[in-house]
Amino acid sequence: MTRIRYVGGPTALIEYGETRLLTDPTFDAPGDYPIGTRKLAKTVGPALTAAEVGAVDAVLLSHDQHPDNLDAAGRKYALDAPLVLSTASARERIGDPVRALANWESYDLGGVRITGVPAQHGPDGSEHLVGEVTGFVLESAGQPTVYVSGDNASLDVVRQIAERFERIDLAVLFAGGAQTPLVGDAYLTLPSDGAAEAARILNARQVVPLHFEHWAHFTQGPDTLRPAFAQAGLADRLHLLKPGEQVSFP
Repeated sequence: MTRIRYVGGPTALIEYGETRLLTDPTFDAPGDYPIGTRKLAKTVGPALTAAEVGAVDAVLLSHDQHPDNLDAAGRKYALDAPLVLSTASARERIGDPVRALANWESYDLGGVRITGVPAQHGPDGSEHLVGEVTGFVLESAGQPTVYVSGDNASLDVVRQIAERFERIDLAVLFAGGAQTPLVGDAYLTLPSDGAAEAARILNARQVVPLHFEHWAHFTQGPDTLRPAFAQAGLADRLHLLKPGEQVSFP
């Protein structure tokens, strides 16, 4: 059994059999969060506190350099975790317990195979602006194969992942069509129609979107995700959770 509980923003508790994993910990209150000379505005706090989430076996951290993916309370949570899988850049900046997981490299966590996969946090050529980001694929006997996209805006990256893995049963897609002046009118994460197309490319049987609300720089959300998946003929695969809700998959 696999269960996903939506905490808020990019943060979800994934109970993958007996293994507990948390994506991009963010537990801070609403407010303005500086990033360089700019700021990101958080509009809604998490549905669960770090204490209510409890201990996990590992944190899956797509990247550490943006406060909407790792905030102050989330950083404290990650530093107390036994393991954080993330980018080489995050390892350099944070140190232990972060372990860098390169693209296509796998880590065995008690019988769960966690593979790092590419992610592109913006348009082509923007990595020097946005920094390094990673996604993850989870595999284990008797469990669905799960793709966690991280902040990815590239369907070409999704195609690479579809080519590498025989199947993706469950896609956890960071959506929201995020935009900031950093890359002009380009998207930093998948817009709603891009998320639906990613699900089609992967032939994912189930889709749980994350990171599509609770920050002012998201341009799309539940009101665009539902029609986008319906137009793609994938409405029955979409699980659009409210904060604090969970969904289970056999």
